[in-house]
Amino acid sequence: MNRFRRLLNQPEPPRAAAPLLFSVAVLLCLPFFFTAAQQPKSETQAKRGTPYQKWLNEDVVYIINDRERAAFKGLATDEEREHFIEQFWLRRDPTPGTPENEFKQEHYRRIAYANEHFPAPGIAGWKTDRGRIYITYGPPDELENHPGLQSWRYRYIEGIGKDVIIEFAGPEYRMTMDPAGKGPRK
Repeated sequence: MNRFRRLLNQPEPPRAAAPLLFSVAVLLCLPFFFTAAQQPKSETQAKRGTPYQKWLNEDVVYIINDRERAAFKGLATDEEREHFIEQFWLRRDPTPGTPENEFKQEHYRRIAYANEHFPAPGIAGWKTDRGRIYITYGPPDELENHPGLQSWRYRYIEGIGKDVIIEFAGPEYRMTMDPAGKGPRK
């Protein structure tokens, strides 16, 4: 292009300053990028932690037993954690050897249902009392609705007994009795 300009006696256009300005801008912004990368995680990220902490403290919080929880917390590597999670679900699979784990599918279906049907203001459905009971024991065999009160009846809950009635009262439907302790809610 320069040769053609010289042959045609055209002046050379001024060099564009844009690339130089862009380079200067990038250099000036670099400290901000590094500072942002070093900032602590947001409060939500810090609470949730790793996917393994989420799995332990949210996904299986109501179905993992104390021994399993302690064993999981003692694992040192992600590979060990992955193996533990795989074995956790295999132990609960009602039809081992089949491609589907019906227990795991039902568990995550219950979480989704609880989140959709039982949220309270500012509280995810799985964290509410109705959500916890639904995830743990499944849908009630009978349900009664009254203003400010909901009663769930289970014909049988293993480890608790027959004809278990769980009541939820108030605007957030808080559980009034702990079915496992058969006493006031703790």
